[in-house]
Amino acid sequence: MQEYERKQLLERVEREGATVGADIPETITVQGEEIELRTFVFEIKRRETVPAGERDRVEQAKRNLRRERRERLEAIEEGDISREEGEELAGSIIGIDRALNALESLGPTDLEREQQAKQAQDRKRWMSFLKKALGKDDGGASRRGR
Repeated sequence: MQEYERKQLLERVEREGATVGADIPETITVQGEEIELRTFVFEIKRRETVPAGERDRVEQAKRNLRRERRERLEAIEEGDISREEGEELAGSIIGIDRALNALESLGPTDLEREQQAKQAQDRKRWMSFLKKALGKDDGGASRRGR
């Protein structure tokens, strides 16, 4: 592969919108093990939150995908490969990025939101208890224009 071709492939992979319209690969070989990536991502994505038992599995999958992406990128940057092999690697990297984007969007935000909602409910219950205990709960009649 010529150096300019290598640079074109690297630019294509690192482009901001590279994953737009890209498909998650049906299967991918990661660390010598074939994974049904599309099925895995859609199985996890269809849930609103990642169950506690699945979090470790999802985090491990993301780490493996990042490692595989890095190895494939290095093969394009430094490997003695043909243009066709480079094209194939670039396409697979974009597919990995697409899968990582889908898995990253699940992130801890759901857990944080749940925790915040629980804390808000606890505060409301505590304030309600205090008002009743202090005799200030009169059904909302003394709210004075709030």
